[in-house]
Amino acid sequence: MANNLFVSYDLNTPGQDYEKVFNAIKSLGNLAKVQKSFWYVNSNYTASQAVDIVWKAMDKSDSLIIVDATNKNAAWQNIDPKVSELIRNHWNK
Repeated sequence: MANNLFVSYDLNTPGQDYEKVFNAIKSLGNLAKVQKSFWYVNSNYTASQAVDIVWKAMDKSDSLIIVDATNKNAAWQNIDPKVSELIRNHWNK
């Protein structure tokens, strides 16, 4: 059974290679663009695996979060530490 992943990102530096990021997201599985920087992907990857793949296409100033709605988990890179802490503290409550 594949996982239902939601991918959201911000490319924070002007002149970023959106196509490179799109191709990384596309490599995860069947996808649909929900909003400008928000995607649904039906994937065999976990949220953590997907973050590792997509993050390689991004810069260190960018931010990324992938939520696995099937398994109720998430992984991210470079989101605000306060947001990260809030997610961790409330995720399974």
